[in-house]
Amino acid sequence: MTTAPARDGVDTGRLSSALDPEAHAIVYDQYVSEDAADPLGGELRRISQVDRAHLVMLTERGVVDPARAAALLRAVEELRTADFGPVRGRPMPRGVYLAYEGWLIERLGDETGGILHTGRSRNDLNATTARLRARTPYLRLLDAVDRLAAVLLAQADRYADVTMPAYTHGQPAVPITYGHYLAGVAGAVLRAYGHLLDAGRQLDVNPLGAGAIGGTSVPVDAERTARLLGFTGAATNSVDAVASRDFALSLLSASATLGVTLARVARDLSVWTAEEAALLRVADTLVGSSSMMPQKRNPFLLEHIQGRSTASLGAFMSAASAMTTAGYTNAIAVGTEAMRHLWPGLSDTTDAVTLLRLVVAGTEPRPERMTERAREGFTAATYLAERLVADGMPFRAAHHKVGETVLAALGSGRSLEETAGLDTDLAPDRVAAACVHGGGPGSDGLPPLHRQLAAHRTEAAVRRDRWSDAEELLTDAVRQAVRA
Repeated sequence: MTTAPARDGVDTGRLSSALDPEAHAIVYDQYVSEDAADPLGGELRRISQVDRAHLVMLTERGVVDPARAAALLRAVEELRTADFGPVRGRPMPRGVYLAYEGWLIERLGDETGGILHTGRSRNDLNATTARLRARTPYLRLLDAVDRLAAVLLAQADRYADVTMPAYTHGQPAVPITYGHYLAGVAGAVLRAYGHLLDAGRQLDVNPLGAGAIGGTSVPVDAERTARLLGFTGAATNSVDAVASRDFALSLLSASATLGVTLARVARDLSVWTAEEAALLRVADTLVGSSSMMPQKRNPFLLEHIQGRSTASLGAFMSAASAMTTAGYTNAIAVGTEAMRHLWPGLSDTTDAVTLLRLVVAGTEPRPERMTERAREGFTAATYLAERLVADGMPFRAAHHKVGETVLAALGSGRSLEETAGLDTDLAPDRVAAACVHGGGPGSDGLPPLHRQLAAHRTEAAVRRDRWSDAEELLTDAVRQAVRA
């Protein structure tokens, strides 16, 4: 017996397709955030972004001399162009900001470099840069959730007529459709989308101007810096502005709720793709084989979904626990120790969402097997009992009578209709179509979900565009200040 050689590990005999590239990047290549690759550069970029807005505002308010502000802005722009090379090698015994400010003072002198921190503290600066940092992973997660919701709704529509048993306690219960199941999942995902949008509103509050904790006597204009940095408004209380990182807990809470849904769906799909159930088939590009057992088709991405979907829950607990050790003021336990859990929590949740989207898009139902299991599981029994109720029988009596009929059918090997001696068609698809009340599979529940997705997309787009437009607004303001 001769066989063709494996092609770079792609052809396993049974599987002839490589793993989906997007899934491969998540499972094997590992996403590395911009800050993970260059944490110092990321922090300096955000600090300098805040500095630009702050200097523009101070100049407009007449707090600093326009010529000195222009010189300082030019030096900041030079640093940004050089990717902060002159600062990277400096000692930082008192932190990144003071090393960066120290270089500017050495370069321009104290009378110019020393004006940068007017009316500001590292406390409100750090509270501001934390929100700026959260924008990128937040938008990545929103994008992933949006795409998952869209795929769920598309597949729900595609498989709206594919009948299957709904399961309770692991047993066939009543007939629904695979599309109805996916629409139900879409509802939960869209709620999580809404929760994430709600949490994101906290990212839109500008803490800059709160100073160390008690504000400042310098006539700063926090609303102006808010616009230049893409926020919708300024914090109204200086204590709350520097003490709180509630936005991190809100984001992680929303992500954790979403993660619970992801894990539960992954469990369902794991059961339904098993050979014993054989209700679903996952594409070759989304399964793995065994290094030893040539017959295997392992839907292993579902296990990655279950593992990563819980990351945000753990991150929430860790961040909340760190925060409870601090008083309600600026605190390292809050601003540093609690915040470090946000980034992996959001990243892993994004990965889990992406993997589930790929699996849902690449999984096909087996209609004949689904219908067979719906029949064998006597899923029409509840409908039959309800028909007896419609004919005047009390429900409990009907429930008992149909239960006896099912028992007799099991003993005789006959169908439910034959055993009951009925002419009524109890085909699972007809029963599912008849359940039009209470949001059953016979009702059309997709239009409201599509409207909800469209509304969420609009809100997300407004936020994204505001953040993007602020970059251009600030750059134009800096150019004008430098030319003045």
